[in-house]
Amino acid sequence: MSSKPKKSKTYHFNEEWELDYFFTMVNDKCRCLICLTSIAIAKKGNLERHFLALHNKYQTDYPPNSELRKHKVRGLKTQLTNQQNVFKKPMLKSQAVTTASFKVSYLLAKNCKTFSDGEFVKEIFLEMSDSLFNDFKNKSEIIAAIQDLQLSRNTVMRRIEKMSGNVKEQLYNDINRCSCFSLQCDESTDISDTAQLLVFIRMVFKDFTCKEELLGMISLKERTRGVDIFKAFKNLLNDLKVPLFKLVSITTDGAAAMIGRINGFITLCQNEDKFPAFLSYHCIIHQQVLASKRLNTKEVMDIAFKIVNSIRGSSLKRRLFQLQLDEGQPELLLHTDVRWLSRGKFLQRFRDLLPEIIDFLHEQGGKCENINDETWLSDLAFLTDFTSILSHLNLELQEDLQQNNLNHFPNMADNIQKHKNINYKIDKYITEIQKVIEDFEIRFQDFEKIKEIVEFISFPFKKDLSVKCISQKISDIFHMEQKALENEIIILQTDLILQARKFEENFWKYVKREKYPSITKCSEYIYSCFRSTYLCESAFSYLKLTKTKQRSVLTDSHTEDSLLLSLSGYTPNYDFLVRDMQTQSSH
Repeated sequence: MSSKPKKSKTYHFNEEWELDYFFTMVNDKCRCLICLTSIAIAKKGNLERHFLALHNKYQTDYPPNSELRKHKVRGLKTQLTNQQNVFKKPMLKSQAVTTASFKVSYLLAKNCKTFSDGEFVKEIFLEMSDSLFNDFKNKSEIIAAIQDLQLSRNTVMRRIEKMSGNVKEQLYNDINRCSCFSLQCDESTDISDTAQLLVFIRMVFKDFTCKEELLGMISLKERTRGVDIFKAFKNLLNDLKVPLFKLVSITTDGAAAMIGRINGFITLCQNEDKFPAFLSYHCIIHQQVLASKRLNTKEVMDIAFKIVNSIRGSSLKRRLFQLQLDEGQPELLLHTDVRWLSRGKFLQRFRDLLPEIIDFLHEQGGKCENINDETWLSDLAFLTDFTSILSHLNLELQEDLQQNNLNHFPNMADNIQKHKNINYKIDKYITEIQKVIEDFEIRFQDFEKIKEIVEFISFPFKKDLSVKCISQKISDIFHMEQKALENEIIILQTDLILQARKFEENFWKYVKREKYPSITKCSEYIYSCFRSTYLCESAFSYLKLTKTKQRSVLTDSHTEDSLLLSLSGYTPNYDFLVRDMQTQSSH
C-alpha cells in the first residue's frame, strides 16, 4: 500500500503576537523587533520559546498589556522602519537613475543617434543644470543625480538591446493574440553594401483595431535570389514561432527575385506546405511607376535633366542663377530617374522658371535651341500636367482631352495661351494616356480580384448588391462556405441595429462575431492586407540615418535593435526592465 504524501501545514501570523512576543512580519518573514532575528515558521510556540529564552527581561520591564509595553513595541517598529529606509532610499534613487538611463537611450535610438551620444546628452544636462537650478536649495542633489546617470557608449548599447527585446516580446504577444495578419517585404542595400530585407506585419484584432510593426530585418550576406530570400525569411518565421495559419497576404516589390514564376520568393512560399493559401500583391506604387514609364518622356526629360544639372552641378552657376530669381522664389529641383513619382514636382518647377532659365542660358552663352521649340514646349506642358495628377488618373482625363477641356491640364492651357499659333495634336496625347491606362489595367489585376469584396466590406448595405455574386467571390478567394455567406449577408442587410451604424467609422467592430462568423472573418482578412510596401520604403530612410558612413561597422543585430525602436509603436516597459536588472550608479 502506498502512503499518501504529507501536506505541508501553513501557519499564519497573529497580530496579537506583536504585543505578546515583540514579533512582526517583514517581507513575508516573521522577524523579532528586539534582535531582528527571523523565525522560519511563524508558529506561536517558536515565537514564545525565542522570546522567553533570549528576551525574558522584556517580560518584567514591560508588563503584558501595559501602555509601557505598547509604547516600546511602537518605538521598535519605528526604529526598524527607519533602518530599512536607510538601505531602501539609495536603492530607489539608483532605480530612478537607471530608468532615466533607459529613457535617454530610447530617445537616442528613436532619433537614429549614435550610442556615444549618451555621454554628450549627460554633458548637456550638467551644463544646463548649473544655471537652470542655481536658486534651488537641492541643486547639489540634482547635479549628483545627473552625474549618476549611466550613459556610456556600452551602457546605451546594452539598454537598447534590452528595450528591443522587450518590444519584441510585446510584438510576439500581439501576434499570438491577433485574429490574422499580412506581411510586406522589400530589400535594399545599406551603406556597407549589405542587402537588408525588411519584413513588416499588419495585425488585425477582434475589435478590428490594427497594428503595423517591423517584424524583422534579415541580412543577406551573399546572393539575393528568390531562394536566398525564401530561406532567410523562413528562418525568421521559425525563430519567432510565427503562427503561419493566420497569414492572409504578402506584398512585395516587382523584382524578379520576388515574383518570379519558378524560383521567385512568392512562388517558393506558395509551394511550401507550412504556408496557407495566401494572397500575393505586387506593390501598387511600384506597379504605378512601371505602368507610367510607358509614356514617351525621353526627349523632354533628357533636355530638362541636362539643363538643370548644368546649373545645379556648378556652385558658381547655381549662385548666379539664384541672384536672378525674385526674393522667396524657389530654385530648381534635382531629380534622378529612379524617383519617378517626383517628376511632377521637378517638371512643374522647371516650367515655372522657364523664362529665367532661358535668360540665364543666353547670358552664359549656353545652347538652348530645343527649349524654344513649340512642339517640345507642348510636350513639356502635357507631361507636367500628367505626372502631377498621376495618382488620380482615370478616364476623365482622356474624355477631357477629347472634348478640348483643359481643366485638368493647366500647363497645356497656359502654353496654348502663350503660343496661340501652335496647332495642338490632341490625338497624340490621348493615345499616350490610353497606353498608360491599358497598362494599369493589366498590372492591377491582383487588386481587381478583390475589388468587389473591398467595396462590400466598405459598405455592405449597397442596394443593387448581388448577394450570390459577392458570396461566390468571397468563397473562391478565402475558401469559405458560400451558402453560409449568402445567409449572413441577407440577414446583415436587414439588421436594423447595424443599419443605424452603417456610416460610423470602423463599422465592423459593431457586428456580432457569433451571428456573422464568416463575413466578420472576411472583413478581418481585407483589413489586414497591405496595398503597397510603403512601410519598407520609409524604413529604408531610417536605416540610412541609423547606419551611416560614420557607423558603417555597426553590427546587423544592433542595427535591427535601433531600427526597431525607431519604427515601433510600442513603448518599452521601463519598470519591468529596471526590476529585471541590478541597478548601479555611474562610475
